[in-house]
Amino acid sequence: MSKSVIAKWFYGSLIGLVGGLVLLGVAGGLAVANHVFIMNGSDVTGVRSSALGWTLLGIMGFGILVICASAVAQFVAWIGAVLNTAGLPDKGWFIVLLVVGLLGFPFIVTLIFVITGPDESSAGRVSGQPARAIGGEQPVTPPPGRLGSPQH
Repeated sequence: MSKSVIAKWFYGSLIGLVGGLVLLGVAGGLAVANHVFIMNGSDVTGVRSSALGWTLLGIMGFGILVICASAVAQFVAWIGAVLNTAGLPDKGWFIVLLVVGLLGFPFIVTLIFVITGPDESSAGRVSGQPARAIGGEQPVTPPPGRLGSPQH
């Protein structure tokens, strides 16, 4: 998985998280304002059965599903970042991503990786050098002056 794909998953999960929180907050606020919940002190003991009440609860449920889906996308971005750095010659990023993610902070370490981390596809190349073929062989180039000449 390339760094650009990891960044798309990461930013997409952030958009989903914000969208889900907005849905949950707005629908929950409307439900409280319209007395959809039956309250006993600060405890919700029931729901008033009405079209508005069930619609708002459905929107709240959808908001929770969007938040859960964005958490899964965030996890996929972290796993992609770990796999991306596993192939690098320097294992520093791999170890940091793995350890900090397993300690419970995959969001923070993935954010740092997306902003400043290396890309596995370009990290192994030295600037000015042509890309090597598989097996370490140099690409074959025809001798000068022989391009396009007819062969007999």
